Amino acid sequence: MTELQHALDLISRGSEEILKREELEARLRTSVQDGGRPLRIKAGFDPTAPDLHIGHTVLLNKMRQFQDLGHQVIFLIGDFTGMIGDPTGKNVTRKPLTREDVAANAQTYADQVFKVLDRERTEVRFNSEWFGAMDAAGMIKLAAQHTVARMLERDDFAKRYAAQQPIAIHEFLYPLVQGYDSVALKADVELGGTDQKFNLLMGRGLQEHFGQPPQIVLTMPLLEGLDGVNKMSKSLGNYIGINEPAIDIVTKAMKVGDALMWKWIDLLSFEIGVDEAKVLRRDIEGGALNPRDVKLRLARELAARFHGDAEADKAVAGWHAAVRGEGDVSNLPLHEILVPAGGLRIAALLVAAGLMPSNSEASRKLKERAVRVDGEVFEDVARVFTPGFEGVIAVGKRNFARVHLRAAA
Repeated sequence: MTELQHALDLISRGSEEILKREELEARLRTSVQDGGRPLRIKAGFDPTAPDLHIGHTVLLNKMRQFQDLGHQVIFLIGDFTGMIGDPTGKNVTRKPLTREDVAANAQTYADQVFKVLDRERTEVRFNSEWFGAMDAAGMIKLAAQHTVARMLERDDFAKRYAAQQPIAIHEFLYPLVQGYDSVALKADVELGGTDQKFNLLMGRGLQEHFGQPPQIVLTMPLLEGLDGVNKMSKSLGNYIGINEPAIDIVTKAMKVGDALMWKWIDLLSFEIGVDEAKVLRRDIEGGALNPRDVKLRLARELAARFHGDAEADKAVAGWHAAVRGEGDVSNLPLHEILVPAGGLRIAALLVAAGLMPSNSEASRKLKERAVRVDGEVFEDVARVFTPGFEGVIAVGKRNFARVHLRAAA
């Protein structure tokens, strides 16, 4: 395999769309084969929340792959655009952040991204660098580069307009501002989620207007969260934060459904390549391998990426201890649960621990012998767990919690 083909295969892995692929190939050929300059790879992140989750790392991982191929990546913090509020995927106007919120969140972003990116080969920029210096006349000139009709072609704007929901004027500025970032940074490639395609293409158009070669657009799929349905989101609670303890990363990752696991591997794993993933999948389908073992390998890789090998190994050992009832469970997170002085029966305890949505569902799992306490199948529905109890309760192989009961005041 040629160096160019290797680069194309690595860049393409997991991607949804590359516009335009032939342009990417031409620029890579110039860079790789003809000794040209490294490509400038841009991805923008609005600091709308203080912490990143592994859904954000889908783009960071792709940036790291570009770095490993010798290219220059630009981690752009949208401290200016964050004060506008990205309307992408929203059916209402999003509340803009204050400058203080943006500044605080931006700092935590800068601290966290180097758990994935190589600090020495990363250019961190803030788009307030150029927009802070742009006056009202400059913004008006920028706004003149696009029409309202063209803006209304964007899916979320079109739906809101058709539903007679309000669209604030400043929201139309967001795609223009994001597109101009590519002009300011002279980007060769911009990465973004599939929901960002309109904004990314805006960058191509503005670069052409300003006499630059238009950037290649590479979109990545949105990563479904732990519920297997919705995009990973802190607001939905279906996320794994990269600053969470290693044991939490492992225990949460092990809850991912078997089907979704392959997408997570494709988008998140550096250790399991495309060819090996095919072999693992074939072995699982043939009954020679348990999907749990592959999932645990991915969970350990994620924990090691953000916390190191030692903590990852401790987390895996903790998971085994919780699931099998053997070994040290002391590094599992301890959940304090306030209970009445008279205690709780097992069904109510499972609900209080967040393992079951209702007493009736908990009772059903008990009848199915799917509930374990400290590794042993539990069937005594009448037993009362009183304040002072500490142990690991579990439902199935994925949902468990180490709990300590404390009397409510």
